[in-house]
Amino acid sequence: MGNDAIARVNIGFIAAIVAVATIGGFMFGYDSGAINGTQEGLNQAFELSKLGTGLNVGAILLGCAAGAYFAGRLADRIGRRTVMMIAAVLFFASALGAGAAGSSAMFIIARIVGGLGVGAASVLSPVYISEVTPAEIRGRLSSLQQIMIIIGLTGAFVVNYALAHFAGGSLAEFWLGYPAWRWMFWMQVIPATVYFLALLLIPESPRFLVLRGRDPQATRVLARLFGASAAERKVAEIRVSLAADHHRPRLSDLVDRASGRMRPIVWTGIGLAVFQQLVGINVVFYYGAVLWQSVGFSEDDALKINILSGSLSILACLVTVFVIDRVGRKPLLLVGSAGMAITLAVVAASFATGTLGGGTLHLSDGAGLIALIAANAYVVLFNFSWGPVMWVMLGEMFPNQIRGSALAVAGFAQWMANFAISVSFPALAASAGLVATYGFYAAAALVSFFFVQKMVHETRGLELEQMKG
Repeated sequence: MGNDAIARVNIGFIAAIVAVATIGGFMFGYDSGAINGTQEGLNQAFELSKLGTGLNVGAILLGCAAGAYFAGRLADRIGRRTVMMIAAVLFFASALGAGAAGSSAMFIIARIVGGLGVGAASVLSPVYISEVTPAEIRGRLSSLQQIMIIIGLTGAFVVNYALAHFAGGSLAEFWLGYPAWRWMFWMQVIPATVYFLALLLIPESPRFLVLRGRDPQATRVLARLFGASAAERKVAEIRVSLAADHHRPRLSDLVDRASGRMRPIVWTGIGLAVFQQLVGINVVFYYGAVLWQSVGFSEDDALKINILSGSLSILACLVTVFVIDRVGRKPLLLVGSAGMAITLAVVAASFATGTLGGGTLHLSDGAGLIALIAANAYVVLFNFSWGPVMWVMLGEMFPNQIRGSALAVAGFAQWMANFAISVSFPALAASAGLVATYGFYAAAALVSFFFVQKMVHETRGLELEQMKG
């Protein structure tokens, strides 16, 4: 599709439905970020050990893994939009339950429910966007998903900071006599409701409709997206891409029939998903307030640092939006891997200069400033590269026939890696120390550079029907 064709597409309609779809990214970010700043409240309410803190913080990720796995499969059966609506309901229920939890077990259940929604939104929002946008601008529009994730995270940080500030601390009583940390979860009810209502206004993915044999509906949606003359041709192209496999999508499609082994493209997707987590980004997002307090910052300052990190992340993602369809996906991943390896090593080296006192790491003013700058540079590099690009790649790199199943497997792997990193951090930091922990993340970033070099193929400018598996 050339520039003339782009001029004929309904940019306003595409922008509107992409905006709705990316609310899923916002919810993904908000639900993930809401936990940051509530750990003291959870510890006081439930008397948690280090492992207990990790389990309560990481419980959402078990739900995310299951949500990503089943959403990809379910989306091939009942549709992308329908599953996203189910996710919105799960967000709503989780927000109420987490804020009202009277025990650690109740809290964990509520967070797992929310995780099901996060997992579903994480894989379906990017694939839905990729399926309704022209190839020439697909990268930048899919990158908006990561921006909305970071806006959601930052939104949660801002709300948590405001609630703690006006209440006098996260443990202080606020509205209706409940502590502020409970309201940090209840506030999510508002965006969850907006997400559900907005989803009622957008159409189902035309590629799903063709997959289910509903060509007339697909033609109508494509006509609104790309014009009547292009709609019939696009339906035919989608149908041809599915012609080699006449059965409905299934997990066994991920195995190459000739060799009996998993298709290389699926391993690449799993690798991208796992490496995105092994670099430790969610330690910053989930434990940022605790981390900065552990090296000498006050709770108020630590929450402000969270907001700074989120704001820088948004700016980094905006840069990606402008360059991803010009320079491609692979170069951004390579730059990100190299940059993150360096900045994480600097953070580890800064922590190595600290001294332990009363179980807390104390840094000099100079080392603390270097750690803060390097950590924020790392966050910027992640959100310039692996943050948005991994989701763009997963949404577009798989052939039509296996997209739902491959996303299910890659999404499951992504969230299980997230769970392993997030749950292990409190105990790992306490036993091995922050230097060894951040050294591991730096090593993972370095290995990811060579993985991208060898395994990842550029998808810039290719139509989804041209993807090979």
